[in-house]
Amino acid sequence: MALYQNSRYNTLMTKIRVILTLITFLVVGFFGSLTIFYAKGYRLDFKTLKFLPKGILVIKSSPTGAQIFIDRTFRGASDSNFSLSPGVYDVEIKKDGFLPWYKRMTIEKESVTQTNVLLFKAVPSLVPVTQNGAILPAISPDSTKIVYADTEGLWLIEALSFPIGFSREPKRVTDAGLSPSTSLGTSWEFSPNGREILLSSPTGTYLLEAGTFTAQSQMVNITSKKAATLSAWQKEYRDKLLLQERNLPGELQDVLQRKSSAVFFSPDETKILYTASASASLTPDLIPPLPGASTQKQSRDITIDSTYVYDIKEDRNFLVNDNPNEKIFWLENNNLILVETDRIIALDYDGTNRQPVFSGKFISPYVFPYINTSKLLILTSLGSSSPPNLYSLSIK
Repeated sequence: MALYQNSRYNTLMTKIRVILTLITFLVVGFFGSLTIFYAKGYRLDFKTLKFLPKGILVIKSSPTGAQIFIDRTFRGASDSNFSLSPGVYDVEIKKDGFLPWYKRMTIEKESVTQTNVLLFKAVPSLVPVTQNGAILPAISPDSTKIVYADTEGLWLIEALSFPIGFSREPKRVTDAGLSPSTSLGTSWEFSPNGREILLSSPTGTYLLEAGTFTAQSQMVNITSKKAATLSAWQKEYRDKLLLQERNLPGELQDVLQRKSSAVFFSPDETKILYTASASASLTPDLIPPLPGASTQKQSRDITIDSTYVYDIKEDRNFLVNDNPNEKIFWLENNNLILVETDRIIALDYDGTNRQPVFSGKFISPYVFPYINTSKLLILTSLGSSSPPNLYSLSIK
């Protein structure tokens, strides 16, 4: 009898364990499916009691704490995520003291669309960096140094930010009198690594260390080596670009290497700014597109003298400017600065959201990124008859 009761007990416990296991699988499967659906953007519609496909809009801004308006309705403050039905939305970001940001965005179902918004000051401030004039300022290829001349010689400014206590005063590179000779063809340029400056004048060619003072009496004329030096620098530029382009599709490499006059990678090397020197066309889907990729209008038909940004991750090609005489450069990974004759424009990498950050008097195209892109360095005399100087323009 005891043996029979034990057998029934064991059978009952086995059934209970099987039932509990099945319930566990069902619960885990249910919540697992619910999590997957939630991650894909599905949300419960309380009116129909059905899970409907949604898209996720992720908005991050610098600075944070900006007001977010979607279709003119306040929805919260940045940084925030929003679940939206598939469709087209007008998104606006506002913060006191900054220019408003606006973009029309398409939200697709089961996709996450992220936008990183950089807000610019509505009233930027100007602070003088030089006092005795600045002639022909030029920036190093890595945007960390700026060289210019005045009546006392050639000077160097560090464009990076330093800890408190470190001097940012211009450093003299040489005491050679260059100001009068600039009208006679004197010029200077950085080496590819920014460590050297090639000074060319009617009296000779000189190679100077960027971070060291060299007296005029100690300058060595290397005119006989100028052509070889420039050729070696050009090769260094080409080799660096080839290294950056090595993993790109062959068709895109051909456009950049044979049909572009200028090519610049973004700081994180996920985007390419280039000016076309010949017409071309990019085949769709050179790179498998990512979910949630930009839905802004792109231009895969490339026209001569126009400037584009190609997004490597998303295989999108955007027209950003059609005037080859206007300077344009990277400010950050997602933002550009366009230097017009009488305005400085900040814009998103896809060519949208163009905002004038400065409309005062300045000498174009002498505008440079400064102090980790929180400022710009511009050449201006502020409308006076005095020699132009370099001023820092606080834009963020």
